[in-house]
Amino acid sequence: MSRLEVGMVMEPSAGCTAKLAAEIEAMGFDALLCPDTQCLSPDPYGQLSLAAAQTKRLFLGTGVTNPCTRDSSVTAGALATLQIESGGRARCGIGRGDSSAAHIGQRNATTAELRTYMEQVRAYLRGEEVMRGETSSRMRWIKPGELPPVPIDLACTGPATIRMAADVADRVSFAVGSAPERIKWALETLNARLAETGRDRTTLSVGAFINLVCDPDEQRAIDLGRMISGMVAHFAGMRNSPTGHLPPQLKNLAVQMKSGYDMARHAQHDGTHLGMVDDAFVDWFSICGPPAKCLERLQQVIGLGLDHVYVLGGSPVAAPHGARQVALVQQTRLFAEQVLPELR
Repeated sequence: MSRLEVGMVMEPSAGCTAKLAAEIEAMGFDALLCPDTQCLSPDPYGQLSLAAAQTKRLFLGTGVTNPCTRDSSVTAGALATLQIESGGRARCGIGRGDSSAAHIGQRNATTAELRTYMEQVRAYLRGEEVMRGETSSRMRWIKPGELPPVPIDLACTGPATIRMAADVADRVSFAVGSAPERIKWALETLNARLAETGRDRTTLSVGAFINLVCDPDEQRAIDLGRMISGMVAHFAGMRNSPTGHLPPQLKNLAVQMKSGYDMARHAQHDGTHLGMVDDAFVDWFSICGPPAKCLERLQQVIGLGLDHVYVLGGSPVAAPHGARQVALVQQTRLFAEQVLPELR
């Protein structure tokens, strides 16, 4: 990639998303991703379509959706609509599912189920026939080849999902934390699979979700980064996830998260599991501190071979939901003003 792409993750919030998307674009970000987790935040697709009308160049997508809560045809229909409304700026960020499934008593998808789902979504978006059991299914309102392709951006944490991403994704975004050794391991896992299959590395964009809070007060930054650090650490410690490959700093916490993660307070600053996430872990697993520290640490991980990064930040306001997103964007402004230009 000739230019680093920097995006931001923000929960959609009715009445706020479109205005904040315009601010995020003006701040210099390239993309906005909104989680698809129906019990924790409003629907992303409608909010992203509203954001499309208020922006001109910002890529807009899910960060992330999943195979558990929407049929593949429903997801494809929503993405196709967003692709048209945005003039070709839609992205399908997708993962195995976490809070969206847990809050309705469902398990997350297996890697194999995720691959099948992605293939169905892609076929629907191409206007192709998809066999659903014995039923022939297709988007009758989309002519084959009519819709500009919507990139499938696979969020992955474990080795099996990373290898699958190397096979079928258009973009791969690691959700492994911001420590250089974690990014290096993920890249090595991906590149080993590319070498096995012979796929050209230049045919996909490789990036990462980066836990990052930029603040002049380093302790305040660490405190704001604790929630996102715990949440991403939990991805490595989901039920049935392998932990043998994890470094010691993460392995112990991931094992504890298997039974000790407070899903009822997922993505909240009062989760009981956050007592297990100490300052030293946050400082290692995330990038938290003044602009100069953020720039140095971020350049280090980007230099390992990333084409894009999505910033997972922290908000100083816990509630209400809309005010929380407004505060998140304002908290990110220092990064946009003092770090982002230096990355470019």
